[in-house]
Amino acid sequence: MKQELVQIQSNRLMQQLRWQVARLGSMGKIGVGLFVVAGIFFLGAVLPAKKELAALEERAETLQMQAKQRLLSGDVPIVEKKLTNDQALQAFYEFFPRFDSSPFWIRELVRIAQKQGVEVNSSDFKLTFERDWRLSRYEIIAPVRGRYSQIRGFMAEALETIPNMAITGFTIKRDNVQSTQLEMRLEISLYLNE
Repeated sequence: MKQELVQIQSNRLMQQLRWQVARLGSMGKIGVGLFVVAGIFFLGAVLPAKKELAALEERAETLQMQAKQRLLSGDVPIVEKKLTNDQALQAFYEFFPRFDSSPFWIRELVRIAQKQGVEVNSSDFKLTFERDWRLSRYEIIAPVRGRYSQIRGFMAEALETIPNMAITGFTIKRDNVQSTQLEMRLEISLYLNE
C-alpha cells in the first residue's frame, strides 16, 4: 500500500513537471538550459578559481608575515626612500622594456602558445606612438585555436610572463556545441618604452 502511494505521488509529480515544461515554450526551455549551463560553468570554472584565489591570498599573507619577521629580526635593513614626482615618473617608464625588444616579446608569446598547445595563426601587427607620453603600443591581433583550458592557460601565462602586455579584447567562436576546439581572436597590446 505504501509503495502504491509513493508510485502515485511520483506519477503525479512527473505529470506536473511535464505540464510545467510544456508551459515554458521554446524560449523558456532555452532559458532553463542556459541557467543549467551557467550552473555547470559556475561549478566547473568559478569555484575552482575561487579556491585558487584563496590559496594565493593565503600564500601572500604568509609571505608578508615572513617579510615582517625578517624586518623585525634585523635580517633586512629598513630603507625608506621618497621619490619626487619626476623620479617616480622615470621609474614608471623604466619598468617598460625598450622598444627594440619587441621581437623578443613576440617570440615569447609564440613560445608560451606552443607550450600550452595553442595554435597561433598569422597575426596582424600595428605600431602606435602616443603623442604625449613616452610609451609606444604594439597592437597585435592574433587568431588562436585550441581547447578552452589551453587558451585560458596561454592567456594566464602570457600575462604573468610578459608584464608589459595587456589583453584589450577577444572574440570566441566555436563551430558547434560538440566541438572541443575554440577559435579566438585575441587583441593584445604590448607597451614599450621609446
